[in-house]
Amino acid sequence: MLDTLMLSRIQFATNVSFHILFPTITIALSWFLYFFKLRFDQTGHPIWMRAYRFWVKIFALTFAIGVVSGITMSFQFGTNWPMFMETVGNIAGPLLGYEVLTAFFLEAGFLGIMLFGMHRVSPKIHTLSTLIVAVGTTISAFWILSLNSWMQTPQGHEIRDGVAYAVDWFEIIFNPSFPYRLSHMLLASGLTASFFIAGISAYRLLKGDDKQAPKLTLKIALTVAAILTPLQVFVGDLHGLNTLKHQPQKIAAMEGVWETEKSAPLLLFAVPDEEAKTNHFEIAIPGMASFILTHDFNGEIKGFNEFEGKTPPMAPVFYSFRVMVGIGMLMLLIAWVARIQLARRESLPNWMLKALVAMSFSGWVATLAGWYVTEIGRQPWLVTGVLSVKDAATDIDPTNVGLSLSAYLLLYAVLLVAYLHTLFTMAGRAVEIEEITEQEKAQQAKSTLALNS
Repeated sequence: MLDTLMLSRIQFATNVSFHILFPTITIALSWFLYFFKLRFDQTGHPIWMRAYRFWVKIFALTFAIGVVSGITMSFQFGTNWPMFMETVGNIAGPLLGYEVLTAFFLEAGFLGIMLFGMHRVSPKIHTLSTLIVAVGTTISAFWILSLNSWMQTPQGHEIRDGVAYAVDWFEIIFNPSFPYRLSHMLLASGLTASFFIAGISAYRLLKGDDKQAPKLTLKIALTVAAILTPLQVFVGDLHGLNTLKHQPQKIAAMEGVWETEKSAPLLLFAVPDEEAKTNHFEIAIPGMASFILTHDFNGEIKGFNEFEGKTPPMAPVFYSFRVMVGIGMLMLLIAWVARIQLARRESLPNWMLKALVAMSFSGWVATLAGWYVTEIGRQPWLVTGVLSVKDAATDIDPTNVGLSLSAYLLLYAVLLVAYLHTLFTMAGRAVEIEEITEQEKAQQAKSTLALNS
């Protein structure tokens, strides 16, 4: 039988896992839409508007599910984790409030113009609205990641009678892990959206949609992916150095290091055994973990056993980290191979298009694995050194949590299937010839630039 604490943890993990799928797409997809609209304004070429019209529908669908699924998470602060707001509400409350005031209202206000105002406002106002929505999604990520990072590496506060009070908001917002976590997440969104666009575009081509719009979006998405993948590797390295400094127990779990050692090996594969405090079936590269984390082959990494009683479960952190890195390396390989192939010829072979379709949601897998590393790796703390997960949890009957968890699982399964079905139905029915408005004709007449200009 699962107790209330474990059921509450599973329920929140379910909610955040489902929710994060959609903002991970929309944050970067909004910037792709702005680029498509801006290029249409600059060139007048209708292909940019066709790309915009198709992807703005997918953005609206994805954005809607992301907003609705995000609302349910806030309820759980009261139902499942009452001591969270009791203890750190003076800090978490304002940060969440700033997100609503500066981002959500901005998105909601201009999203209507972006979706329904194309023929009701001037082209400049419509393009500006698209830009504001993109800025709003990014600001939203800023505040959410600021709070999450503060929970990982808290500073700028003081504890009085068991309650956290803000002392320095600048230190709270820009806490030690925030710049790395925000950069890592924004790049993850860029990669998720890039492979999402590339995969759906490849699907359209495989379905016989031999038109210019999906070819154009495929080329743009692969170009962005080829640029962002090595940049993500670089930022990930910086993030790892920061985590080693502030959360060494998380690094020990990620790397499967039990005893403090120098020249620690990089474990490509292993089966951690927490009871025996050892690894089985190790496949390792000597000294490489120390080199990656400290940039010194003889660098020291603190072992898991150094933090007795204050460590996360090793296995899920260890495996999730390898899934994240493995998917990331696969994305790097496919992005560069496909982009080079596309540079040499006008189209990709069917096997490559099928590979891209298979990678459509690879960003989801990598993002979820990364979040599991981040959140499970923080255990047993909810706010590091301030509030433990156990102390924050509700004490209601586990049956109540189990029933709500079952309802969430059923609902999310239905929504996810419906989303994927709608998505691929839209892609399968996409058409090349669309009605061109007088506005588009006027802009097209202003420029006869070639597509690659």
